[in-house]
Amino acid sequence: MRVSFSLLFFILIIPIASNVSAQQFPQSRNNSNMNVGHLYGKVLDAKTDKPVEAATVQLTGGRFDTSAKKMKTAILKTVLTENNGDFSLDNLPVFGKFTLTISAVGYKPYTQQITFGLKFQNNTNQNQQDRLQQMMNMVDKDLGNIKLVQDSATLASVTVTTSAKPFFEMGVDRKIFNVDKNIVSQGQTATEVMKQIPGVNVDIDGNVTLRNSAPQLFVDGRPTTLTFDQIPSDLIDRVELITNPSAKYDASGGNAGIINIVLKKNKRTGYNGGIRTGFDSRGRVNLGGDINMRQNKINFFLNGNYNQRKSTGTFNNVRDNISDTPSTITQDGKSINNGSFAFLRTGFDYFIDNRNTLTLTGTYVHGHFRNNQSQVVDSTIEEKFSSYSNVYNNSAFDFRNYGGQLSFRHNFSNQGHDITADVNYNGSTNNSTNYISTYTFSPGTRIFKEPPFLQHINSNGFNRFLTMQSDYENQINDKTKIEAGVRSAVRFYKNINNQYYFNDSLKDYVFIPFISSDYKYTDQVYAAYATYSLKLKKWNLQFGLRGESSNYNGTLLNKDSSFKVNYAISLFPSSFITYHIDEKQDLQINYSRRINRPNFFQLIPFYDYSDPQNPSVGNAALKPEFTNSFELSYNNIYKKGANFLMSAYFKYSTDLITRFQYKALNGSTPETSDSVVFNTYANANNSITYGLELTNRITLMKIWDMTLNVNLYNSKINGNNLGEGFTSQKLSWFAKMNNTFKIAKGLNIQLSGDYQAKTVLPASSASVSGSNGGGRGGGFGGGFIGTAQGYIFPRYGVDAAI
Repeated sequence: MRVSFSLLFFILIIPIASNVSAQQFPQSRNNSNMNVGHLYGKVLDAKTDKPVEAATVQLTGGRFDTSAKKMKTAILKTVLTENNGDFSLDNLPVFGKFTLTISAVGYKPYTQQITFGLKFQNNTNQNQQDRLQQMMNMVDKDLGNIKLVQDSATLASVTVTTSAKPFFEMGVDRKIFNVDKNIVSQGQTATEVMKQIPGVNVDIDGNVTLRNSAPQLFVDGRPTTLTFDQIPSDLIDRVELITNPSAKYDASGGNAGIINIVLKKNKRTGYNGGIRTGFDSRGRVNLGGDINMRQNKINFFLNGNYNQRKSTGTFNNVRDNISDTPSTITQDGKSINNGSFAFLRTGFDYFIDNRNTLTLTGTYVHGHFRNNQSQVVDSTIEEKFSSYSNVYNNSAFDFRNYGGQLSFRHNFSNQGHDITADVNYNGSTNNSTNYISTYTFSPGTRIFKEPPFLQHINSNGFNRFLTMQSDYENQINDKTKIEAGVRSAVRFYKNINNQYYFNDSLKDYVFIPFISSDYKYTDQVYAAYATYSLKLKKWNLQFGLRGESSNYNGTLLNKDSSFKVNYAISLFPSSFITYHIDEKQDLQINYSRRINRPNFFQLIPFYDYSDPQNPSVGNAALKPEFTNSFELSYNNIYKKGANFLMSAYFKYSTDLITRFQYKALNGSTPETSDSVVFNTYANANNSITYGLELTNRITLMKIWDMTLNVNLYNSKINGNNLGEGFTSQKLSWFAKMNNTFKIAKGLNIQLSGDYQAKTVLPASSASVSGSNGGGRGGGFGGGFIGTAQGYIFPRYGVDAAI
């Protein structure tokens, strides 16, 4: 059970939020805070297509005359074109009618009527997100190439709306949740935000799953080395769930989809910012602030957060080994984790000209955590052996995560026609110190059954991610769109894990080389994709194809051994077909093929004895797992402020990568001759996952909004190739509810809760058991000794905030 209350009261610690405008601009009578319009373009010679330099560009419109107390026509902006013909008019009111006049020596004057508020081309197929995006596009309008002495095409009619963003929206290939105003997760991390997102499951350890599998985490549309608990919630603008990614995205991930976290980025002209603070139910403090400055061609932003964290937990683990000599091991324990982390993000946009933008962004995260854990271990082997042990584990963990992104974007003169190129670099370093003390006694006594075993584990390592990507998009016309891109991703890991035990005679810790590890590996993935989109009356079609190849190169530095795994080019098709029943109802079916490649820790053929009760080893013979995913969705905006979404999904995976246990000789010390159960990985035949997900967003009363999400699913794992009859399945369900009560102006109460029924372990974490005489991870001969297929017991949680 988990119960946490986030009480953000303005007591003792006074949060300050400020928005300071450093500039005042001309404003019309009714548009006092709507001077955010931006018009820009390029002036060319109609015959030669060469730029016209120093042409006068003037915009006139209505302005309120305070002395005459009525609207009068006035000049709002006047600029000269640059040597490349560019011009830019900003800080314009978005309401009213305007006249654009361009004049230059030797050319006929050019005049055009412009407005941000003409008739809206009613597109019943647009969702709210599309309309909001259209609004942003139209207040930042590219007028294209204007050729003097020729008439220009009339601007498309638009309507500007200023309604607040809804919590839930439906995109073409994703579900969008706007969480920037979510008060339950204020002052916390992305892990707490995920607890509020329908369809996302967060267990008591903070592990995030999407439809019973671990998703890929993206930040601003790109992979990252950050984890959910390293991203402050205050910086998150929206969360996008991509349950069935198209060919545009990485094919890796197997059963899992993508969770894309979009961070806030302020582009308002002038200077503005704010600071915030809060504390949680355990008295831990969080602080944050941001500042944004936009002047001329530069937009600079800086965000910072500091979060203190404390978590407590208890655990119980029972393992029954069924063989000629039955045995039972029971572990009961509790832990307390204390720590803090700081997050810094900064960057700038450089508007080279109206159509070319350069963006540089950097992030830095530093965390420091301490964990104290104690447990009691009872071991029995029939009537031959019985003991209990007290185990104390004191550990410290420090990490640094840093990253940068350099992006270039070129917009062609036609709307929806652009090309981007970016380089992403992410790196992290970590080090940990762990002291484990094990005291074993005879049952019912304090008499040592064997000498105390004192361990010391010292680990450190780093990883580096380098991603280079270029994407091309061309909205050929209102009905046709093409996209294409290439991507190269190189990931480098290095880790040192040194293990020591305390030697009584030497009165010091002694290094144990044969259970220590020092390894590095490189993972490379190269990909290219293309998609084609088409609109036919009520039909929206998107088809895509992606090709990927990859390879692993691993080296055990302290054992002078290495291994290499190459995966040939594989093709991954995707398709999305949407039928717009009417202006309120949509029906969509989609399909994609994905891959789950074994990671280094599953491949590495090295024995790990850091947990004497659960030794493990990798399997270099693992094959990648392929998944075919189908999804059918129905969306109905059945009344104002209400949205119902129903999704049925089916996933079939071959060569499922699953946990596997076998019995072999214990090699933790040279003298040991007894046998233990090793944890490793193997390829099971297949797995099938299917389910039905229901989400309903509704305003029950004027002061009460509710979102309810229910997911019913069945997971079936077929491991018959690993042993007779090793198939497991279970029907389960998951529910989540979020309520917002608007008590008074400026005062909201938010209540949320979730419940997870008993379920089998996720397919990517499933386990089976066997026996192997050879003891190497990779060739599993022998007979099975029983099943260790796991279950997760029911759990529930409640959160509240004011």
